[in-house]
Amino acid sequence: MTRFLDFRERRAPALCALLAALIAPPSWAQSTAPQEESPKPASPSHYGLLRTRDLTPFGFLRLDMRPAHAVSGPPGNWGVEIDVGYQNTWTLSPNVRTYLDSLPGRRKLGPSEIQAIRNLPGEAYLVDLELGTLDLTFHRKFTDHWGIYATFSAVTYTGGFMDGGIEWFHDRFGMAPVGRPAVNRNDINVIMDLKGTQLYQPQLPENGLLDPTFGVRYTVNEYPAPWNLVVEAAVKVPIAGERAFLSTGKYDFGMQATLQRFYQRHAGYASLAAVYTRGGDAALTYSTQVVPTAILGYEYAATDRTNLNLQFYASPSVFKDSDTGLRELRDTKYQVSAGIRYRIGASLLTFAFTENMVNYNNSPDIGFQIGWAYSPANKR
Repeated sequence: MTRFLDFRERRAPALCALLAALIAPPSWAQSTAPQEESPKPASPSHYGLLRTRDLTPFGFLRLDMRPAHAVSGPPGNWGVEIDVGYQNTWTLSPNVRTYLDSLPGRRKLGPSEIQAIRNLPGEAYLVDLELGTLDLTFHRKFTDHWGIYATFSAVTYTGGFMDGGIEWFHDRFGMAPVGRPAVNRNDINVIMDLKGTQLYQPQLPENGLLDPTFGVRYTVNEYPAPWNLVVEAAVKVPIAGERAFLSTGKYDFGMQATLQRFYQRHAGYASLAAVYTRGGDAALTYSTQVVPTAILGYEYAATDRTNLNLQFYASPSVFKDSDTGLRELRDTKYQVSAGIRYRIGASLLTFAFTENMVNYNNSPDIGFQIGWAYSPANKR
């Protein structure tokens, strides 16, 4: 116990030292002595996969290995990213959908409706919410091949504003409303009656800090080349312990390998990641497991300043047979993202959206990301 307390007391200074190392200018950058110049890398025309994270409420609190970027630069190069992500989730079990479709008009779900859902035969769930994230990431390259990064994140849970537009889209294209018209728009509803989880309209925090992530990055080719391999390892640190809907209170560890292929204006990416986690869904169920993720992506440099991205994401659900017997919650998550990037000097602006595919009752209906990144390596 004494050793554990000593570790906790030393952890904050250690994290501060790591952050200082990320943002402090390299010592040789201030030297006026002449030095032999390193070969100049070619101006970058590709930036890598979209840096979108998985915003699925089921497993949202676990470590998520962000898709690797393709920006290169000399030792001492640094970068900073600010990303805002936002999504709308409406997922429900078939018996809850049947119940909601039987109700006339809209309503705020109250005790009688919750009890009616609890009385349904079998397991039942309804997750109706929107959440937004703010991510601040610092990058620092120390050698030709090695670098580190740190990501600090915050989240807000809300009823949001997207329900009306989504319902209009469903109606416009003849898609089933799947129970939405029975519930007030832009409300938060979280009802889960599963094997391992029972939640009935809990008090969600409006906003809060998530666990930070610290990582190391190894790049096989120091400068842009036709082929490259990027290997990353990261840890999610529960600096404030377990917090409902904000932290599982557990350490997560992950590794990721990304193969990058560049050919003139085109670039292809294949990424495989694995995360060792004890965190499950937003209900804080714990089951030690290794969660793999696969991403395939394509990038096209349309102009000297504008790049287009398309990528596909697949990852198993964090729910297991012991958690629920509902197949739709245990199905693999599939998502597609499309985005546009625009460079202004050393800054890079990103807009992207994400849509779920194949299995619609275990991931967000739609999400989007707005990002700004700055690195001297981007300027050309």
